[in-house]
Amino acid sequence: METKRRQFQGVLNILSFNRHFYAIGITILATIISSQLYFQWSQSLLWVIIGLFLYGLLMPLIVSAYVFDFSGYYNFDWLKPLQLKDSEEKLVLNINAGFDETSYILKKNLPKSKLQVYDFYNAEQHTEPAIVRARKVSLTYPNTLQIKTNHMPLKTDSVDYVFLLSAAHEIRSFDEKVQFLKECHRVCKPNGKVIMVEHLRDFPNFLAFSVGFTHFFPKNHWEKAFKTAGFNTFNETKFTQFMSVFNYQS
Repeated sequence: METKRRQFQGVLNILSFNRHFYAIGITILATIISSQLYFQWSQSLLWVIIGLFLYGLLMPLIVSAYVFDFSGYYNFDWLKPLQLKDSEEKLVLNINAGFDETSYILKKNLPKSKLQVYDFYNAEQHTEPAIVRARKVSLTYPNTLQIKTNHMPLKTDSVDYVFLLSAAHEIRSFDEKVQFLKECHRVCKPNGKVIMVEHLRDFPNFLAFSVGFTHFFPKNHWEKAFKTAGFNTFNETKFTQFMSVFNYQS
């Protein structure tokens, strides 16, 4: 059953799933401050270092609060411009990497359509500690199926909409990503759509996540992957300056 999101749920998730990074960062920062007693660092240099560390620790939380808790992301306001049709004949896929916060919300937005949820998490290939922790607290939508990225148990040309909501970047290998997108292309009807929401490896996300922005992929990476998989047209809109909504069609 769906549970109501708590205030600052996005920030709490970031802290919980990435606590190893924050533990390491706080430890290093405490060590640098303590070393002042022995090395007599320049006060200016010390404050610059402290400022950089605090920026790196706090800015991702501030941006996450903005994107996930205050911008309407989980209200699916960004979905309205796509003008998706909702009917009993529509089949919708929501594919995640083991952490599902969107399926119940998606069903509310497309109540007549049939929703099938897939989870492509593979413990051997998708090894990020954050995913492992997220899976332990994730909701499981009824009849969610575990799949491999190179196969979906669906007929060709059978799906109207495929949703990839902050999940596809967890497929780190380009070749695996192309195989996965080829499956998305295969199951989509000729006029079907793949709707992907992702942070990008770009300047705004560098400012937000510093080196952590390398966990995401640049726009041209996604364009190449989708084109290689057989998709011919796409449209990008920005949902805040930190997230992109991609609409791909075969």
